[in-house]
Amino acid sequence: MATSVDPLVVGRVIGDVVDLFVPTISMSAYYGCKHVTNGCDIKPSLTTNTPKVNIGGNSDQLYTLVIFSPFLSLSFVPVMVDPDAPSPSEPSLREWLHWIVVDIPGGTNVSRGKEIVNYMPPRPPVGIHRYILVLFLQKSPLGLVEYPQARANFITRMFAAQLDLGLPVATVYFNAQKEPANRRR
Repeated sequence: MATSVDPLVVGRVIGDVVDLFVPTISMSAYYGCKHVTNGCDIKPSLTTNTPKVNIGGNSDQLYTLVIFSPFLSLSFVPVMVDPDAPSPSEPSLREWLHWIVVDIPGGTNVSRGKEIVNYMPPRPPVGIHRYILVLFLQKSPLGLVEYPQARANFITRMFAAQLDLGLPVATVYFNAQKEPANRRR
């Protein structure tokens, strides 16, 4: 699995957003039929709806996705952020939070979790932006999670530390840039 980390280093996901980690859970993300792979380009017009994100793991584990079941002993947290807001050359709003879903049972998809930050589609104003989906393993159900005060200047590392999530168990990122406006005659 170490080879799957290389694109994350090259794309500066490791370093800018998360610390070096070893992926331990499979995660796949799709916008429609477009599979999200590390460093791929996706047009913002394809990202209007939430991505379909499937995660591996066991059904007795919970996860948090940041792009963050009372009866389960562990859960996952996914997170989606843009570390290049408002522009890659001057990321003064780094990281821009796009989505958090918590308490996702392993071996399912993100729709089975609890959304605590509504999905905001990518809308890069200028330059090429990286959009990063980070998956964390929860130690227990999170229950009530405090909603971040703002989407701007979100810090994935601090969020993970506050919820005692540790290092990510999976991550994937894609690039997007502003699409040219259609010319009307």
